[in-house]
Amino acid sequence: MVQAPARMTAKELATLAIALIRQAGCEYGDIRICTYRHQNLTARDRSLNNLSDNVSSGFGVRVLLNGAWGFAASDRKTPEEIGRMVTLAVEIAKGSHLTQQEPVRLVPVEAYRDSYLTPIEIDPFEIPIAEKAELLLGINDRLLAHGDRGIKKAYSFLRFTKEEKTFASTEGSLIEQTFYRSYPGFGCTAIANSDAQERTYERPPLNIGYEHINKDDLLGNVERVAEEAIEKVHAPASEIDGRTTLILKPTNLFLTIHESVGHPTELDRVYGYEANFAGTSFATTDKLGKLQYAAPWVNFVADRTQPYGRSTMAYDDEGVAAQKWYVVKDGILTDYLTDRETAYRLGRGSSNGSAYADSWSSIPMVRIPNLGLEPGKEADNHTATLAEMIADTEDGILIDGIGSYSIDQQRRNFQFGGDAFWKVEKGKIVGMLKNITYHSMTTDFWNSVDVIAPQSELMQCGTNMCGKGEPIQIAQMTHACVPVRVRNIQIGRSS
Repeated sequence: MVQAPARMTAKELATLAIALIRQAGCEYGDIRICTYRHQNLTARDRSLNNLSDNVSSGFGVRVLLNGAWGFAASDRKTPEEIGRMVTLAVEIAKGSHLTQQEPVRLVPVEAYRDSYLTPIEIDPFEIPIAEKAELLLGINDRLLAHGDRGIKKAYSFLRFTKEEKTFASTEGSLIEQTFYRSYPGFGCTAIANSDAQERTYERPPLNIGYEHINKDDLLGNVERVAEEAIEKVHAPASEIDGRTTLILKPTNLFLTIHESVGHPTELDRVYGYEANFAGTSFATTDKLGKLQYAAPWVNFVADRTQPYGRSTMAYDDEGVAAQKWYVVKDGILTDYLTDRETAYRLGRGSSNGSAYADSWSSIPMVRIPNLGLEPGKEADNHTATLAEMIADTEDGILIDGIGSYSIDQQRRNFQFGGDAFWKVEKGKIVGMLKNITYHSMTTDFWNSVDVIAPQSELMQCGTNMCGKGEPIQIAQMTHACVPVRVRNIQIGRSS
């Protein structure tokens, strides 16, 4: 039995766990020792209605024995509990082996001894709560100042995360990482003529410090958001019955990328390992290298190394180094999002580092990394700025922000809404519309993209609330993209 002192650092506890896993005769094992701090502030109208500042800390041990996984976790970070959880994980693996049809095999990974820290200028947790609350209430006051014109509700929020993680594996890795995440936003509701319409503004969720909470930018958008909410509640619904041209801003397009490109290319979904929420996938492996997923000028790039990206990290939760790769290249499905297990089944020699667990008590699974639309190339016939797209559109709709959405289990057939809509006629924006959705099949939609904006219009939009698994795990990722124009898309009305 490995002897351990009574009090140990995270590195020492991790080293102890790996020694015990090796003693148990496992083919593989790892441990993640994690501490998460989440601070959320929300203001509703003229009061701060939610303030939470929570810390969760513990560790999870994962072992592979006789081709079967075992996992156990605890919030007691002591040598004795490390030993108990290793033993429990081994016993669970033995039980899992009894019903295992095919043994788990893993692609190799290099051993790393390294550390990583999200580059930040200002630690968000060192800013006084009073200062944060004052900003939120100030935003709401300015929105509600338009009450005589119909703005009856206002909200604003700030969300911050600090994630500290020590990872060790029997492959020889010992990695320490710390991530900071910041996310501000606000919105308001206008009421008139027995209707209510909301308009929102967010600075996207990114891995960055409090410098992301740009007061001038937030306050500088208040008047515009209020005015657009008022215009929206008085706007007509679209009278278009059938198909039209759409011009989608990144604030809308990122969710379409997430749901119709990100989830279908998670390889565990493709293999049917995990079918909760987002279901399985139409993008099966027999289509790899063959499927015309999108128009030839459309490229989707996964990038764990992207500066400020919400899923940017140096290593995933299997100790695989961060990478950048094409998922769709020149319109063709060329790769998936993999962990070590699914990469082996696909016949690859390595994982592209897409494993992530949202807690010390969660098992790592394949998650969407930063997955973005590559901007159009300069001097290309399929590249144009947003202004040029509008000027070149005879009849269509410009969409900003996200609204309701739905997509079938295999990610084939979808419907998306938006936060704001403008009618485009003869190359000009002629007024707002409301209550619009667009509908398409995934490959039909992406093959109908005829123009993509250049690098100068790239935005790092994304989500901090991607749910997957049962029990559910929440992950976050950035979908950097540019405006696009999409032809001949079916639209409808939302309620």
